[in-house]
Amino acid sequence: MTSPICLVTGAAGFIGSHLCERLLREGYPVIGVDCFTDYYPRRLKEYNLMALREQPGFRFLELDLCTADLEALLAREAIRVIFHLAAQAGVRYSLINPFVYQKSNVEGFLNLLELARRHGLERLVYASSSSVYGGLTELPFSEEQRVDTPISLYAATKRADELMAHVYTHLFGLKTVGLRYFTVYGPWGRPDMAMWLFTEAMLRRGYSEERIRKYLGGNLLRVFTKVTTK
Repeated sequence: MTSPICLVTGAAGFIGSHLCERLLREGYPVIGVDCFTDYYPRRLKEYNLMALREQPGFRFLELDLCTADLEALLAREAIRVIFHLAAQAGVRYSLINPFVYQKSNVEGFLNLLELARRHGLERLVYASSSSVYGGLTELPFSEEQRVDTPISLYAATKRADELMAHVYTHLFGLKTVGLRYFTVYGPWGRPDMAMWLFTEAMLRRGYSEERIRKYLGGNLLRVFTKVTTK
């Protein structure tokens, strides 16, 4: 039996490229898409794609989920599952560029939901975020907690994705799975993430008088999610 084709959005990113590698290893053909946002250097994403491009089961398309003709793509390809990892990332960045988040994280996701509904896809797996827990203080976090108090626009867009996915599951029977990633780290991680930034600050501290920035007096707790293909 031929394995179903998987569509991976955000395939050139940190998590997306690792997922593509794992799917290919498991024998699934993969179509990866990415629009190379300028949130961090394109060359890092191109590097993520280098090894993937050499594998026969992988194809890559540079396109924007908000403007691309996705109908044509699904009409000609036997795609059965979508892994949606494309999004505008960054909590602080959302405070100064709010409309970028609305377009990418809400409009782009809604386009995929509609696409999955119209074509009767088997499943849509998408990246949510631990940011949806917002101002909750009850630990540990769980899927059963109410998450109605986002404290950033980024978190609000991710919560909106969860709610829209719930509606499409309820009304149309579309199987959806949302993954609330915590602070991600691993090989070829994003340069804006905590692990990278702290390591860089430690290295700079070795040859300068620059202080390492601590938030809330250094009393913050972090939960990490390791990204790996193993």
